[in-house]
Amino acid sequence: MTQPIPEFKNDPVLVLVLGFVTCGLYLIYWNIKVAQVINAIAEQEIISQPIAIFSGCCMPVNLYFYYIIGKDALPKIYERTGQAGKDQSTLLLVLGFFVPMVSAMIVQGDINKLYEEASH
Repeated sequence: MTQPIPEFKNDPVLVLVLGFVTCGLYLIYWNIKVAQVINAIAEQEIISQPIAIFSGCCMPVNLYFYYIIGKDALPKIYERTGQAGKDQSTLLLVLGFFVPMVSAMIVQGDINKLYEEASH
């Protein structure tokens, strides 16, 4: 049985701004919500809740979070939205190391495409 995809549509620029303004604390909440969306899309647990929580405040876990999203989760989103599949893991890993808010912004933009497809 397919579980419904939770609604989590935000402006990617808002994710970037809130990430900076809250010194990254917003990203803990964001990671949890994104993990729920991705797990629903994949119909399996790709990112567990503890990984989502710790990735908001612990650098090595943060890198793992973005790597898994780029490698396993985003291709499932691309498949659902009819986009060409691409591996974003290296890009998200590098950006996640230097500016995780930008990685979050990229992922949010791809997640938003799910809801744009559903509204058409």
